[in-house]
Amino acid sequence: MKIRVAVLMGGPSSEHEVSLKTGEMILKNLNPEKFAAFPVKIEKNGSWPITLKELKEKCDIAFIAMHGEYGEDGQLQSILEVFKIPYTGSGPIVSALAIDKQKTAQLLSQNGLLAPEAILVKRNDSYAEWAIQKSFSTPLVIKPADRGSSVGVSLVSVRNKLKEAIARAGNYSESVMAQRYIQGREVTCGVLEINGTAIPLVPTEIIPKQGIIFDYRAKYAIGGSDEITPPNLPRKTVKNIQMIALKAHKLLGCSGMSRTDMILTDAGNLYILELNTIPGMTETSLLPQQAAAMGINFPQLLEIIIRSSLQKHEKYGKGN
Repeated sequence: MKIRVAVLMGGPSSEHEVSLKTGEMILKNLNPEKFAAFPVKIEKNGSWPITLKELKEKCDIAFIAMHGEYGEDGQLQSILEVFKIPYTGSGPIVSALAIDKQKTAQLLSQNGLLAPEAILVKRNDSYAEWAIQKSFSTPLVIKPADRGSSVGVSLVSVRNKLKEAIARAGNYSESVMAQRYIQGREVTCGVLEINGTAIPLVPTEIIPKQGIIFDYRAKYAIGGSDEITPPNLPRKTVKNIQMIALKAHKLLGCSGMSRTDMILTDAGNLYILELNTIPGMTETSLLPQQAAAMGINFPQLLEIIIRSSLQKHEKYGKGN
C-alpha cells in the first residue's frame, strides 16, 4: 500500500517562491510506486486550499517543503501536532530555536563550538547604527535574525553603507543581527537520520561567483556559485566539518535532517554561521548533492526522510 504524502509548500514567507520550487522537486522525485503524493499550496496570505481535518484524512504524512517564517520556525509544526498529522523534520521547539540565529549561536558556544561574535538590534531603533559601530569594525555582516536562505544579508565593508544594510535586513525581520565577519572558506554539511541514526553527509565547499558571500542570489541563481562536493580539503578537515555538523544537529535536537553552514579559517578553525532544519531541495540545493556523493539519489533521500519521520512520530506519539 502506498504512503500518502501531502507536500506543503508556499506560505506567508519571504521564501515563498523557493518553497514552491522545493515542493515541485519533491513531487517530481517521489517514487510513484511507493508514494501517492499531492501538493498543498499555501497562499502568501496564509490561506490553505484544504482544511486541516481534510488533510488528516487524506495523508499519512505531511512533507514540509516550506522555508523561513511559518514553515521553518515551529508555527506550522505546532499546527500539525494539534491535529496529530505526522510531518517531516524537526518539532516546533527545535524549529523555533534553530531559526533564531542568536539563540542558536549562544547554545553552540556554550557547548564548545565556535560562532562569530554578534549583537542584536531592532530595525527601527535610532541607536542601532551607533551600537553596531561601537561593537564591530568593518567588514561585518548584517542579516535578519530569524530568516533563512540568506535573504536580506549584507557584507558591509565601509561604515557609510551600514544604515542601508540595516534597512535591507529590516525588510525581513524586526530583529537585525550584526556579526563579526570571519574571513575564510565557506563550507556546509548536511546530516541525515537513517533508521534512527544521525549520519553526517559529504560536506560541500561554496565559492560564490556573484559577490563575496553566499547570499540569496548566489544560493539560488543557476551558476551563482561553485559548489564542490566533496571539498578539496584534507581528510582530517573534512572529518572535523562532519563531526561539528553532527554535534550541532544533536545539540539542537534536530530530527530527520539538517544542514550546518560554516566558515573554515586559514588557522583551521570552524565557525558555525547557522543551522537549517529544512534545507532547500531545488535543482541547485546542497543536501541532495551531498547525499548523492554518498550514493543516495534524490528519490532515495526523500524516502529516507519520510520513513525516518514516520518512525519518529510513531515513537513519540505523533510529535516531539
